[in-house]
Amino acid sequence: MSRKPTEKGRKTAKSAKPAKATLADMSTGEATVATLLAHGISTVYALPGVHNDHLFDAFARAGEALRVVHARHEQGAAYMALGAALATGKPQTYSVVPGPGLLNSGAALLTAYGMNAPVLALIGQIPAAAIGHDQGHLHEIRDQAGIVARLVDHADIIDTPAEAPVKVAKAIRSMHQGRPGPAALECAIDVWGKRGPVSAVAPPAPARPPTFDHDALRKAAKLLGKAKRVLIVVGGGTLDASPEVTLLSEMLQAPVLSYRRGRGVLDDRNPFSVNLPIGRDLWGEADAVLAVGTRLLNPMTQWGMDKDIKIVRVDADKDEPARLHKPAVALIGDAAPILMHLIDQLGRTNERRASRHDEMVERQAKMRARLAKLSTQLAFLDAIRAELPDDGIYVDEVTQIGFAARLALPVYKPRTFLSPGFQDNLGWGYATALGAQHARPDVPVVSINGDGGFMYTSNELATAMRHRIPLVAVVFVDGAFGNVRRIQEEQFGNRLIACDLANPDFVKFAESFGATGRRAHNPDELRTALRASFAAREPTLIEVPVQAMPSPWEFIHMPPVRGTKKR
Repeated sequence: MSRKPTEKGRKTAKSAKPAKATLADMSTGEATVATLLAHGISTVYALPGVHNDHLFDAFARAGEALRVVHARHEQGAAYMALGAALATGKPQTYSVVPGPGLLNSGAALLTAYGMNAPVLALIGQIPAAAIGHDQGHLHEIRDQAGIVARLVDHADIIDTPAEAPVKVAKAIRSMHQGRPGPAALECAIDVWGKRGPVSAVAPPAPARPPTFDHDALRKAAKLLGKAKRVLIVVGGGTLDASPEVTLLSEMLQAPVLSYRRGRGVLDDRNPFSVNLPIGRDLWGEADAVLAVGTRLLNPMTQWGMDKDIKIVRVDADKDEPARLHKPAVALIGDAAPILMHLIDQLGRTNERRASRHDEMVERQAKMRARLAKLSTQLAFLDAIRAELPDDGIYVDEVTQIGFAARLALPVYKPRTFLSPGFQDNLGWGYATALGAQHARPDVPVVSINGDGGFMYTSNELATAMRHRIPLVAVVFVDGAFGNVRRIQEEQFGNRLIACDLANPDFVKFAESFGATGRRAHNPDELRTALRASFAAREPTLIEVPVQAMPSPWEFIHMPPVRGTKKR
């Protein structure tokens, strides 16, 4: 029970002076580390260098509170941070030197931006007084800050020890404001070690309660509640809203389409969880679509739009809903709380519908028959799914097995299917999977690779051994950039160029690092090798020799089903 203050109490409260903030003498690097730890970030994926020596000394001074996982290449460090962020949904950090170090990590940072992943880059700089003067300092690059700003949502430079806690906290906070995404902080070589008074590092402030546009919610509920055939489309923005999507699917008798980023939001054992080709068919039949946390690029630009399909968008970014086609209703904010309010409103407006369960079971059976054209890939995917636990993590790659997995690998939980978003960059997979496995030691992680993509970061086998990361990598070896080769065969008169590869013996390659190497010649042998590898919990490479595989593209690039193409 609250009590009013006495007159004496009021005078005391009025005359009291605020307590002075506690100050400590710290280096910029130490203040940065203290702030990371206060925000729950206890791992840094990194590659050292002279520009960051004082930062790494601060890492060392943190002792067992902070783990430093050092990679063999800057792209490996950045991809590991990305994998850890994708697997956990929590902010992760990497650190590299400026210039070539930054550029080497750039592909991973760009991918983090495309995947809305909370990755914080700590990037060194040349001496503070020389920045922008083009004097030729070690690792100097013109307008590094401008380059960084184009790869992230938030960028800044730390100039003093006192600034470090404020700017690090702001960068971490920015990664969860609006559309999630990466952030970067630069710091000069002569600033990391600079000492000065630093205010006590505060833990992160509690999140503000979300606000809702209740008129828009009522409008969305009315539209969806009266619609006859609703399709739900989910992307990476729904990874924390699986229960809400599942309930909405049931209430609306609405199939849920996910392609890559949203896989597992609705358990694939549910017949209402549909892949891309079924989703396209349903897009042509739907009178209303609820699109949650997705750009909706392929449906709108490839499958067509017309006046008979009404779109309700749920997006964290207020600028996203109307980017391609103005929706009937736009709901702005985090998916889970918005969908819970939408569910409440639907309780008042939702019309009774007949069950679509039998229809969806039939559609799924017909799709399995169609996908039999990819029987080579599907047999290997069946072997992987049989041995990978329900909560095990599959890390995709730009390879024939990967393309088929996006259509046909059953996924049961969010954050267990990691696929590289719209960058779709070859070679991201192995190092990203290392980060996922390091951040989630409680579950097995399998990295799927072609021989072309694997060699981008295969040197990180050394990192797996150094840090005892028990990742299992499967390398499908056909001696070519297979997709490139097929295009040249089919579209360019079989004029082959720059597509054939010279490879090592991958089993011996793994063993040269001290890792376990295995070879599997067919799906049954792969299943046996995976079972042994997951049980051993040690860094492992499984080589799978294969021939050219059937093309998946008829199931991915599909013509319009309604209206006209929206360009």
